[in-house]
Amino acid sequence: MIPVFDISRQHSQIRQELIKAMAEVLDSGWYILGKEVENFEEEFAEFVGTSNAVGVASGTDALYIALKALDIGPGDEVITVSHTAVATVAAIVQTGATPVLIDICEEAYTMDPSQLPAAISARTKAIIPVHLYGQAADMDPILAIAENRGISIIEDCAQANGALYKGKKVGSLGLMGAFSFYPTKNLGAMGDGGIIVTSDEHIASKIRLLRQYGWQERNISTLIGTNSRLDEIQAAVLRIKLKYLDAWNKKRCAIAELYRQHLTHVRKPAELAGRTHVYHLYVIATPQQKDLMDYLKGRGIGTAIHYPVPVHLQGAYNELIRCGKLPVTEKICSQIISLPMYPELTADEIREISNSINEFFGCKDGLKSQ
Repeated sequence: MIPVFDISRQHSQIRQELIKAMAEVLDSGWYILGKEVENFEEEFAEFVGTSNAVGVASGTDALYIALKALDIGPGDEVITVSHTAVATVAAIVQTGATPVLIDICEEAYTMDPSQLPAAISARTKAIIPVHLYGQAADMDPILAIAENRGISIIEDCAQANGALYKGKKVGSLGLMGAFSFYPTKNLGAMGDGGIIVTSDEHIASKIRLLRQYGWQERNISTLIGTNSRLDEIQAAVLRIKLKYLDAWNKKRCAIAELYRQHLTHVRKPAELAGRTHVYHLYVIATPQQKDLMDYLKGRGIGTAIHYPVPVHLQGAYNELIRCGKLPVTEKICSQIISLPMYPELTADEIREISNSINEFFGCKDGLKSQ
C-alpha cells in the first residue's frame, strides 16, 4: 500500500531530535507561551522575511485573528475563493463578515485577479488570496487592485510554506500571512497549530493581545480577545522541523519532476513564471476522476480530492456568502486527484504510481526503471 500521506516516515528520521525537544519542554514545567514559542516566532519570521510572527492555536485561528486585527465584523465583506479548505471561509464567517467568493484561474487553481474588480464593493475590507497546493497566487495584480482601493491583503499560506513569488516567500507579500501547522502540512506540528506573520508593528501588537483574551497584562483585558495559543511542545517540534523545511521542499520538487516526466494522459500541475511551487499536494486532473481513483485503490495506491465540493455549494455556507457563477471552480472539482506526495516517497513508489496511471489509460508498456 502506498498511502496518500505518511507522516510516520518523516518522524522516524528525526525521532530522537523530537523526543529530546519534547523532553526538554516536559522538564521545563512551562507549557504555554514560553521560550520555545518565542524562539520559534523569531525563527519563523526570519524564514518568511517579516519582522513579526505570532503563534496561535490553528491555521483557522490565524485567519480569524488576522481579520479581527483589522476590526472586520458584521457589515463588512471579505473576498476569497471557493476552491479552498473550508477553513478559509469559516474564519470569515466567524467574524460576522460576509465572504464574497470569486473564481480561480484554471492554470494554477488560484484566485483569478480579473474577477476582483467586479466583486469589490464599498463594504470590502480585505482580500484573502489562497496559495493552493504549494503554489503562490498571482500576487502582483491582486496587490495592485487592493492598494488602489485601500483594501488589506491577508495571505492564506496554509498549503505553501516556503513557496516563492518573484523571489519573496509567501506570507511576506501582503499585510499579513496566515499559516497552518496541521500535521500533513509541509511544516507540520504533532497536533494543531498556526502562526500569523506581518511587518506592521501595530498589527503585530494587536494580534498578540487578541490571541490571549486581549490581555495587556495578565487578567486585564484592554480589548476583546480569545484563547488561541501555540503550545510550547508544538513550538519545540516545529523548531526542529523548520531546520529541514527547505530540504524537504526540494525533495517534493524532485518528486514532482519525476511525476512530470513519467505521467501521460493527465493534466499535470503548472509551474508558472516567477513562482516556485513547493508541492504540498501533487494534483492531476482528468475527466475520468472517479474511475482512475477506483483503479488506483485496487492497486493499493492512495489518492484524495482536495476539495470535492466547492464551499459555495456546501449547505452550511450557501446562505452566508455572496458569489456569482464560478464555472472554473465547479469544473475542476470534478476532475482533480491528489496523488501521494511527501518527501520520503521513493523513486520505485513514484514509478509504481505513474505506471499504474499510465496503464489505466492504456499505456501497457509502462516505464523502464531508471
